[in-house]
Amino acid sequence: MLPDGLRVRTGLQRWYGFAMDLDTALAWAADRTDAVLITIRRDGRPQSSDISYALDDGVFTISVTADRAKTANMRRDPRVVLHLTDRSLWSYLSFDGTVEVSPVTTEPGDATSDALVAYYERVAGKPHDDWDEYRAAMVAEQRLVVRFTPTSVVGQVR
Repeated sequence: MLPDGLRVRTGLQRWYGFAMDLDTALAWAADRTDAVLITIRRDGRPQSSDISYALDDGVFTISVTADRAKTANMRRDPRVVLHLTDRSLWSYLSFDGTVEVSPVTTEPGDATSDALVAYYERVAGKPHDDWDEYRAAMVAEQRLVVRFTPTSVVGQVR
């Protein structure tokens, strides 16, 4: 018998594990903060990056810098995969979906800076010791926020 929310895929798809209900998968992802973000390079090959995320209302929030390959890839092609794994449980999820990329934060009080503050608190689980220092660092690093909305998921959770 399969856990609630899972069903076996048929045909060739069975080689890739289970199709999963998106709500079930998001509930499992809500207890974690680390994943691999897979974007599409200009030549079509995948590019992967370890990231931390915050999950709210079915949308993953990720902090990135403007000068990274993953950022350029997402600006060019918003389709991504977010892969989560927990080896101790032999569990994994691969979410497919699209991203929205915010503007780079350019001053400590702008909307992107505010979104980065919220992201930090969700991932760290507590406020930063010095918000002025944090906001200044986000501007210096040319940080921005990526919001990933999953449309489907495959995987298995135990």
